[in-house]
Amino acid sequence: MTQIPSLNDARQMDAADPLATCRAQFHIPDGTIYLDGNSLGVLPHAVKGRVADAVSKEWGDGLIRSWNDAGWVDLPYRIGARIARLIGAEENCVVATDSTSVNLFKTLSAALTLRPGRHRIITEERNFPTDNYIAEGVIRQCGGQHELVHVSTPEAIAAALDSDTAVLMLTHVNYRDGRVHDMAALTQAAHDAGALVIWDLAHSAGALEVDLCACNVDFAVGCSYKYLNGGPGAPAFLYAAPRHQGGFQQPLTGWFAHAAPFAFSPRYEPATDISQYLCGTAPVLSMIALDAALDVWDSVDMAALRQKSQELTGFFIDLVEARCAGHDLTLITPRDAEARGSQVSFKHPTGGYAIISALIAEGVIGDFRAPDVLRFGFTPLYTRFEDVWTAVDRMASILADRRWDTPEFHARKKVT
Repeated sequence: MTQIPSLNDARQMDAADPLATCRAQFHIPDGTIYLDGNSLGVLPHAVKGRVADAVSKEWGDGLIRSWNDAGWVDLPYRIGARIARLIGAEENCVVATDSTSVNLFKTLSAALTLRPGRHRIITEERNFPTDNYIAEGVIRQCGGQHELVHVSTPEAIAAALDSDTAVLMLTHVNYRDGRVHDMAALTQAAHDAGALVIWDLAHSAGALEVDLCACNVDFAVGCSYKYLNGGPGAPAFLYAAPRHQGGFQQPLTGWFAHAAPFAFSPRYEPATDISQYLCGTAPVLSMIALDAALDVWDSVDMAALRQKSQELTGFFIDLVEARCAGHDLTLITPRDAEARGSQVSFKHPTGGYAIISALIAEGVIGDFRAPDVLRFGFTPLYTRFEDVWTAVDRMASILADRRWDTPEFHARKKVT
């Protein structure tokens, strides 16, 4: 960058943005610049009315009849089909259900039954911690006969795969630094070793183009409350390739995973389609909120979304490095646009948490990841280039005046 862009430059970029009209579909509080969509997406306007109707009419008036009349019973499949388009999944291969952690428990357990005699689960040391915790729990449930192998660097993953590897389990976009794994290459490497692959799409779905079918992925899980804007604790999703539906065991054999749930058989008979990955009764109101939130995606071109994401993150990196130089910020996100997701992370040796706290106090919301990472998420549907410029302007001022270095901003809250 030879010249630091001005606010007017940013506004011109917004005027040329093909996704600019999407912003009007979201509730963004006045005075707030929201760069935390990689933790919790903002509220789509359509959700408020849809949930209100579900409460007052479907639940209030329809009562139990709404399982049929309002289609409650089909929500996991209907929502799954809408998400499938965004992640390149085949028809009838995605359901919305449970949480990402629970879905990982189910898919990892199922995958291990499909690779009997193999004992290693390969993951990344930098993986999102809950994924590795779940793997440890699955190993205990399986009697401790498997080993969880933590690979220290992304470059070492393929070499760690061997004839004793049952499953490769990775997060597609790293939650700390935003690095994107090569899904196609690593899936192929795992298959060449005879292993199965589970991808966590928590920081991918709704942020970049994903093509599970073309990459020949076995399983995938992900949440819907980040870039998909489904609301806090919204139901997650689960993908299973057609070849992995039936002929396996997953341990959470609830009644909605039964071949005929309303036959009320005293013995479990597994469904042979994607239904087998369900478990108990769906959280209907949360499902309805997610369904409404997905309306905005019906007309979104994923290639345009990815292009804007790369432009937003690149714009942010350039501005921070130009305007915040000399303040001990170190970029840890890849500079290569193809190698990063829709977030940018910087390290600061002592004040990471306090700097984020000071930014939030001045209306710029990002988040912090221990021990020293300032993290910013860019949701192309509602983040403007003007937002990015203004956020960096405020950040430069906070750093220049050391306004972050006060006891107030250093005091840690439970959620960072």
